[in-house]
Amino acid sequence: MDASGMNPATAAAFEQLMQQKQMKDFMSLYQNLVERCFTSCCNDFTSKALSSKEESCITSCSDKFLKHSERVGLRFAEQNAELMARGGKRA
Repeated sequence: MDASGMNPATAAAFEQLMQQKQMKDFMSLYQNLVERCFTSCCNDFTSKALSSKEESCITSCSDKFLKHSERVGLRFAEQNAELMARGGKRA
């Protein structure tokens, strides 16, 4: 949604709301990443330090999670653009 057609006060409030939503979405993504990779990779609690196996597991897990999230976001954007293009043809 574009705030360019709004009065300045409404546009500023809208921009702040969008920034808050983006931060909330980012924090949710980060929390899911941490929970999934910690649960999958951290098994040995006899030491404060991560083992090399745990470190490589976390690196692999986080890479896969972030690549998956990026791919889902791209697919969503593609479908959204396609729907907008179809909607524009109908008007």
